[in-house]
Parts: sequence; structure tokens; C-alpha cells
Amino acid sequence: MDLSVWVALLMLFIAGGLTPGPAVMLVMSTALRYRAPTAMIAGMGVAAANFVWITLAATGLAAFAARFPSLLIGLKVAGVGFIAWLAWTIATSDPDRPRARAEDAPPRGRLFLRGVGLQLMNPNALVFFGLLLPSYFDVTKPVAPQALVMLVTITACELFGLAVYAWLADTMNARFQSPTFTRWFNRAAATAMLVAAVFASVMTGR
Repeated sequence: MDLSVWVALLMLFIAGGLTPGPAVMLVMSTALRYRAPTAMIAGMGVAAANFVWITLAATGLAAFAARFPSLLIGLKVAGVGFIAWLAWTIATSDPDRPRARAEDAPPRGRLFLRGVGLQLMNPNALVFFGLLLPSYFDVTKPVAPQALVMLVTITACELFGLAVYAWLADTMNARFQSPTFTRWFNRAAATAMLVAAVFASVMTGR
């Protein structure tokens, strides 16, 4: 991969990693309840799911989606539905217990799989991996080395962005001693998560 292409890819995914979306909201809500290190288990699940997306991008996801638009619509509807469910669980979480001990967190495997499921069903991922990422592949060169570089770069950017938001949520914890503040923040986070998913679904239909 040419250096200029790699720099462009790096800038794209640094911006993407720092842009609030469903994955960010999931990590933030988890960090607010169980602290940042626990929240990053879900973040690792998000990063792991990117391996699937990169593989699909390398094998022509955009071209496949163009041939089967009805399947793409079905995937987007399922993705928005899954994220709507996650948003509902955040919006309706108990505001009177804004902070739990790390040992009271859900099993690590469940948190990890929640991150994987969110990213696999995330319409935002369709935008980045389905429409944008394929254009960064040089078809005149072997695909596997390019995919490996992309995987390392995107994983680093993803985890960096999620860690920033997890840390910010941790530092905001003092304000979440108020159940009222917690309730409205959770509702705002859930709304942002759902709006981002719906917007990305519309964008992939263009």
C-alpha cells in the first residue's frame, strides 16, 4: 500500500473513530456504569467485528450489494432494529443506580459479543466498509497484505477513539450521582445511537 493511500486511510478512520455513533454510545454507557476498562471489553468486540467487515470489503462488498439491493435493505432494517433494541435498553436503564462495581458487570463474554453484534449490524459500518474502504484497495497488487495493513490501522484507530470516549465517560461520573441527570443523558445517548444508525442507512441507499 502506498504511503499516501495509508495516510488517507488513517485520517478517514481517525475521524470515524472520534465521531459519535452507536459503538461510541455503547462504550460510553458501559463506562458510566462499570468504568472505562470494563467498557473497553465491548470496544474490543467492536474492533474484532471489523475483521469481518474488512474481509467483505476486500472481496467486493460494494459490488455485491449493488447486485442485490433487496438484501442490502434487509440488512439495514435488521441493523437498525438491533441498534434500536440496544438504544431502548440504555434509555430505560435504572437511573437510581448509575454506578455499579466492576465485578458486578455482565460477563466479559457477553460484553464482548454485544460489541461484535453491534458492529456487525451497524449501518455506519456499511458506509465506511461497504462504500468507502473498497476504493482504498489497489487491484493491481495482492489483496491480503493490503487487508492486513488496513486491519491493523483501523483497529488502532477504532480502539483509540473508543478509549477516548470511555475515559471521558469515566471522568463525568461525578455528575452522574444525580438520577435525573443520568436519566436524561441515557435518553440522549440512546437517541444519538438510533439517529446515527438511521442516517447511515439512508446514506447507504444513495
